[in-house]
Amino acid sequence: MLDVTYEAVAMEQGRLAKIEEDRGTVRVSLDKDQPLPVVVRQLNVELAQLLTSSFWYQLWGDEIVSKDTPLRSLRVVCYLQRREDECVFIEERKGLVCIFIDPALAVDEFAAAMNPAIVKFLSRGHWFQMFAGEIIDNSAEPMRQA
Repeated sequence: MLDVTYEAVAMEQGRLAKIEEDRGTVRVSLDKDQPLPVVVRQLNVELAQLLTSSFWYQLWGDEIVSKDTPLRSLRVVCYLQRREDECVFIEERKGLVCIFIDPALAVDEFAAAMNPAIVKFLSRGHWFQMFAGEIIDNSAEPMRQA
């Protein structure tokens, strides 16, 4: 099961955003004491780094899109622009995920709004992670006996 969590925290001096990845999990920490535009700018840098240095894939129809897909390498980009009537709106296309963020939000409000939005987004079943040779997707984990 994939679990992506956003949190607004006090970050170390000079750090605006940090992404930590493990098996099936991504933790996105954002500096709660900084303005949203500078945090989102750094978040875009961190997201690009995550996708170029790890193994995430998008299932688009019958095609698997990755960082190495010619002409459509996998990207996630955040924009400070309100879309629809939501504080956070996630739009997905082949190879591209656009996250539209209401620019009136504070960082902690963005993190709080992002968590249910990312759960809804992942429930579509288009994304999976290759971690240590294992495919992790949004299907239920098998039962394990102790």
